[in-house]
Amino acid sequence: MGFNCGIVGLPNVGKSTLFNALTSTMAAQAANYPFCTIEPNVGRVAVPDPRLKVLSELSDSKQTIYTQLEFVDIAGLVKGASKGEGLGNQFLASIREVDAIVHVLRCFENSDITHVEGSIDPVRDAETIETELMLADLDGLERRIVPFEKKARAGEKEGKEMVAVMQPVLDALREGKPARTVQFDDEEKQKLYKQLFLLTSKPVLYVCNVDEASAATGNDFSKRVFEMAEKQGNQAVVISAAIESEVALLEDPQEQKEFLETLGLEETGLNRVIAAGYKLLNLKTFFTTGPKESKAWTIKDGMTAPQAAGVIHSDFEKGFIRAEIISYDDFIACKSEAKAREMGKLRSEGKTYVMQDGDICHFLFNV
Repeated sequence: MGFNCGIVGLPNVGKSTLFNALTSTMAAQAANYPFCTIEPNVGRVAVPDPRLKVLSELSDSKQTIYTQLEFVDIAGLVKGASKGEGLGNQFLASIREVDAIVHVLRCFENSDITHVEGSIDPVRDAETIETELMLADLDGLERRIVPFEKKARAGEKEGKEMVAVMQPVLDALREGKPARTVQFDDEEKQKLYKQLFLLTSKPVLYVCNVDEASAATGNDFSKRVFEMAEKQGNQAVVISAAIESEVALLEDPQEQKEFLETLGLEETGLNRVIAAGYKLLNLKTFFTTGPKESKAWTIKDGMTAPQAAGVIHSDFEKGFIRAEIISYDDFIACKSEAKAREMGKLRSEGKTYVMQDGDICHFLFNV
């Protein structure tokens, strides 16, 4: 389980350039005209985690397997996309499948690159896209609630339950608020809400695409985006797509590091996107390690040991007996599983154990 992000934005904000750089491919056609992306492109990258490399070396693993982050590059949206303008609803449908929305905002001036609105205003652009997503949700939900209202009037339980979930979301959308602003304390209602697959229910990571000179500190445009993100409870990062493109051409990690240092940067934009994405989605990492392989696994914060086992294989969760767990720090201090066991650092945890970031696990099960 990694996580996937749909990259959205107005035309000519640097979406496809950023996609190419982050995935180190040229699969998406980057060009200075609207709608140069005509099919959603998918790119997968390994999520960097220095802890996994250390574990692999200590275990003398034959393979080191990183968890994956998936980017889906979706064509530039415009005003009226919810009504079929531009490339319309086929691209809105692509967003429904992702865990989070990465919204690329143009935060740089360049007279050679046209802007569909004729001026640079990232907050306005963010509101344009959000409005289109809300309109698409509103249109779909108004149609979907009708049969459930009929069932509710007839006294059917399913109809009453669905209307109880759909109506407050509809009210919020009609007031110009995204679906994510509606919260349900009841676990069953929350489950039904997730099954609606609403576009504006997804958390948003704003990527401020700045000029090279602003890559380390940001600028006035990106500052406004960060203020907006904080009010919304979303995340924002600053990236220069132009710099990321140059970094992607350097295969040697040391050369990448030195190049970034000359620009006052400590890490790539990809790393910042991943860190912000993990925080936004409340994700954690646990590890399995041994001579055969060392592998990183991504889980949601709050998952129990059986649920984490199910990420590896559904049978592990069904037949869960217990988990043998060593914290990352203890494993590193002991330098091996055998020594950790000898020093009493290996713990046996049951079904109620809540996984911690960096746990190194063996799951015992019986199906």
